[in-house]
Amino acid sequence: MMKEERKMALPNGEVLMLVPEVVRQIRQLRELGWGAKRIAEEVGVARGTVRRYLRMGDEIVGQRRPGAWTLGSEERQLAVELLEGAAAGNGPVVRRLLRERGIETPLRTLQRVLTPHRRAQASAEAATVRYETAPGHQMQIDFGEKQVVVEGRAVRVHLFVAVLGYSRRLYVRASLSQRQDDWTEGLAGAFRHFGGVPQTVLLDNAGALVMGRDRETNTARLHPAFAAFCRDWGVEARVCRPYRARTKGKTESGVGYVKHNGLAARSFASFAALQSHLEQWMREADGRIHGTTRERPIDRFERDERKALRALPARPLPVRQRRVKRKVATDCFVDVDTVRYSVPHTLVRQAVEVLVAEDEVRIYDGNVVVARHRRSLEPHSQVVDPAHVAGLRRPVQQRAAEPVLPSATGRSLADYAAAIGGVP
Repeated sequence: MMKEERKMALPNGEVLMLVPEVVRQIRQLRELGWGAKRIAEEVGVARGTVRRYLRMGDEIVGQRRPGAWTLGSEERQLAVELLEGAAAGNGPVVRRLLRERGIETPLRTLQRVLTPHRRAQASAEAATVRYETAPGHQMQIDFGEKQVVVEGRAVRVHLFVAVLGYSRRLYVRASLSQRQDDWTEGLAGAFRHFGGVPQTVLLDNAGALVMGRDRETNTARLHPAFAAFCRDWGVEARVCRPYRARTKGKTESGVGYVKHNGLAARSFASFAALQSHLEQWMREADGRIHGTTRERPIDRFERDERKALRALPARPLPVRQRRVKRKVATDCFVDVDTVRYSVPHTLVRQAVEVLVAEDEVRIYDGNVVVARHRRSLEPHSQVVDPAHVAGLRRPVQQRAAEPVLPSATGRSLADYAAAIGGVP
């Protein structure tokens, strides 16, 4: 006889875990001297059940099976409201707040009530509705990184990627860092490449551009220099909410497309060759059939978006004006972004200021310009002005021929060598 068949319901709602006949049989077998294990095997119940009923004595006690705890519809609604409000998503806090309102419920029961709501909320947050922008309305920007072989050496290349929201035309620029100047230089390059400026630029919370968020208004605070750049070019910068990078999914996809398509398994003889390749690849990308729009980006751009872009500023401010302090090395060079620029040897071990502009690098000793160089983008390269080391390097003097040493007998060592047939 199975265990479930030995239970009996009473009219008052109590449930006997074992019917009285089984309980009497247990006690009779006990009187015959049977042990709890043998009795349990005989009647088909657990040994602990046998011992429990033997401890009850002669009276058969009805036991109430605990029913499943549940909450009414109003209580369930209250629990959900508390979860979203005062409890801030914490289940044990919801239980405490319910208890304060006179509603007692086990945590496990509360979890069963709240779990469907949590799942629905998580799905809603994860789901993203594709937001299509009007022509000329938005451009999304981001940086990606990739190890690229340049001149036979693996170099970490930073890739600035900009994507026009409507046409999906993209712009790529390679650099050796992603400081604020690299962002603004990339943006200016994108505007010039597209021949106009969109209304807004969407970016994430990059530390070089965003100083933080205002707690009261929950809006981003742009770095003053970047804000001045946006005003100068007539574009509005919008920052994604933290941990919501998929808001700018077009450029996120664009970064991956550049890394896995444009630079896949490629090496380059120089950094200039890398950028030249990217320029050619951009033209190929503009001519492909886009997976979402089912059109070529260049076609959508020429048909709808070019005329919607704002005009480029006539005289924009310099995009790059970074000043850094360096100490001149003993070999008469200063290092900026892995590139070494020569300095007059009279300034060895002295501190100088280096101004890195878009196309030129100027080095100052106080207020005096002591060196001017064309800016180089080749990693680990040297830019040398011969005048800076003039008079410093001396030509290598050739060693004099060794004299012929005479022997004690007046004969030279060459004579003895000839006599024995020469020496190696």
